[in-house]
Amino acid sequence: MKDIQLYINGEFVNATSGKTFENINPFTNEIINHVAEGDVADVEKAVAAANRAFHGEWGQLKVSERLKYIHKIADLIDQHIEEIAPLESLDTGLPISQTKNMVARAAQNFRFYAEMVSNRLVGEAYQVDGEFINYTIHKPVGVAGLITPWNAPFMLETWKIAPALATGNTVVLKPGEWSPITANRLAEIIDKAELPKGVFNVVHGFGETAGAGLVAHPDVKLISFTGETTTGSEIIKNGADTLKRVSAELGGKSPIIVFDDADFERALDAATWGIFSFNGERCTANSRLFIQESIYEKFVDALKERITNIVVGDPLDPQTEVGPLIHVEHFNNVKKYIQIAKEEGAELYSGEVPSEFEKGNFVPPTLLLNVKNQMKVAQEEIFGPVMAVMKFKDEEEVIKLANDTKYGLAGYVWTNDLKRGHRVAQAVDAGMLWINSQNVRDLRIPFGGSKYSGMGREGGHYAFDFYTETQVIHVALSDHHIPQFGKKKS
Repeated sequence: MKDIQLYINGEFVNATSGKTFENINPFTNEIINHVAEGDVADVEKAVAAANRAFHGEWGQLKVSERLKYIHKIADLIDQHIEEIAPLESLDTGLPISQTKNMVARAAQNFRFYAEMVSNRLVGEAYQVDGEFINYTIHKPVGVAGLITPWNAPFMLETWKIAPALATGNTVVLKPGEWSPITANRLAEIIDKAELPKGVFNVVHGFGETAGAGLVAHPDVKLISFTGETTTGSEIIKNGADTLKRVSAELGGKSPIIVFDDADFERALDAATWGIFSFNGERCTANSRLFIQESIYEKFVDALKERITNIVVGDPLDPQTEVGPLIHVEHFNNVKKYIQIAKEEGAELYSGEVPSEFEKGNFVPPTLLLNVKNQMKVAQEEIFGPVMAVMKFKDEEEVIKLANDTKYGLAGYVWTNDLKRGHRVAQAVDAGMLWINSQNVRDLRIPFGGSKYSGMGREGGHYAFDFYTETQVIHVALSDHHIPQFGKKKS
């Protein structure tokens, strides 16, 4: 595996400082390769290149010409799906059966936004008494700073890059430092698309240097960030000095509520998939399970059986369902929360990690039983294959429990009483709710959370509010009255 460079102004280059950092395989904890460590100096170069492109060739393209590039990127991604998925698994520890599906969505992101710009990036017009017409247009903002996380990196990078480029902005991407490989592969693919130099740039590095430099740069007009809540708060504060618009998709502690009339097996499937897929490293994971008391014992017994049978192993094995956590630092943090659960009085039930995988960052699928909602493990985001399980009596109680958290990203309700399903879903303080469904996404709808889970919405035409500036044009249709200040009276 070759070492990774920065991608600035259409060229792959080393960091100005010459520094690199190690990229570690989470399955073996051995070095995969070395990555150029970009810092403020490299951010400066990338932003300058992006700014030139925005005010130059890219900014002067007709929309139809710009969208040809977007379609070309999608076509190139399709050609490389079979190689990207294993790279993603190698770098992140995510099972390849899941990375294949995620990578396939990346090309769809580009095609979707090309179509959205063609059909939905529209203005409004208002006629006023035959004297005026007022209309709106959408203009690209400028240089977009995109800071992406290490979980599902390839798909989440394209989720931001596609609308940013399709609406006419230029991009400086700062990928998660723990998962740089597919960000580099994406740079190689976009390089093949032959966009004008400077339109797309990648600066690898750490949040406190490269990320902070991007947030502070006055020529970066917006920051789209997905990641941890504390970091998101810092970005919002630090971007205020240059009046940046910020979209922040942050942490979650999402509830899944199972009433006693729910389809038992489907609710069980959803609860299991929703926390143990993606190794539990997903912002919308249903990490708090509330089960109505009349089916509590039966549901927990069924969960224990499922956990016992979950396949833990090599992320490149198609049979693997749970792989290693991405980095030893994160692994230790998740293990710390499991220890806290014991200290708080929770009962633990977990699967097994085969002995041959002891070098990897494996946390087996784990249930935390006898949990109270005020416990730390029920309130703080663990971001691993660990689910806190609690019981409830009735609708009123579970709504209070579900809302008793600082987070508000997602939620899931399982019941065959659809009136109750809608009532409960609407009563939960979260940006996104699913009724009798696992986490199925529709690109047309907004994505985002409330409370400490973030601010702003992306997805569908909602992304236009963030990635474009709405300008209003007022046109006089007649010689309307204008007050004549200072005019001498005859």
